[in-house]
Amino acid sequence: MDQIRSGAAELRGEEARHLTRVLRVEAGQRFEVSDNERAFLAEIEEAKGERVVFRILEPLEIVPVPVRITLCAALIKFDRFEWMVEKATELGVERILPVEATRSERGLLEASRKRAERWMRIARESSQQSRRVRIPEILPGTRFAAALTTEAGHRFFLEEDTAPALLHEIPEERQETVAILLGPEGGWTDSEREAARAAGWNAVSLGPQVLRAETAACAALAVVMAAWCA
Repeated sequence: MDQIRSGAAELRGEEARHLTRVLRVEAGQRFEVSDNERAFLAEIEEAKGERVVFRILEPLEIVPVPVRITLCAALIKFDRFEWMVEKATELGVERILPVEATRSERGLLEASRKRAERWMRIARESSQQSRRVRIPEILPGTRFAAALTTEAGHRFFLEEDTAPALLHEIPEERQETVAILLGPEGGWTDSEREAARAAGWNAVSLGPQVLRAETAACAALAVVMAAWCA
């Protein structure tokens, strides 16, 4: 829902068609709606074709997110990257930054620009499923060196089991922002490890197993979110 004005909201396009033609909604049905800032209980006043009009009934209480996480994820095959976007959204990530690493497949960075709209649609649908108020931001893809400049109160560089466990590296005094840097298939090169350490990133691991990139993203996000919720 892009805008809510004067106690009313309107939905058009593909999402409206899904409501009218697939779900066959009718006037009087109630839904939770959001303008990406606030959430409301709303009732359908009109539902025809590509247009659905809601009447706002009351605001809903928003549970604040305990930590704002940026996931700097090395580009992998797009079907698996899309799965990562979906699950990272469910786990509460605020921003996703696609990163070209040395061992990323050639051409993925350039091709990612054509995928941005699809990734945003996936994030939007996942937000609706998980009842998020705000849709995560999908940032334009960038190269590894630029990703290292990402600012956050805590910055974690995911390594294999040679690094300390992420859970043990979470400080008692916690800032409100976290960045997680996730590597590609084949892992990081030695020069990338050195560059990350020099830039002030804290190397951490998720245990002795070698995880797929999308699995590692979910595990890291879950650990951080749970730690900040505790």
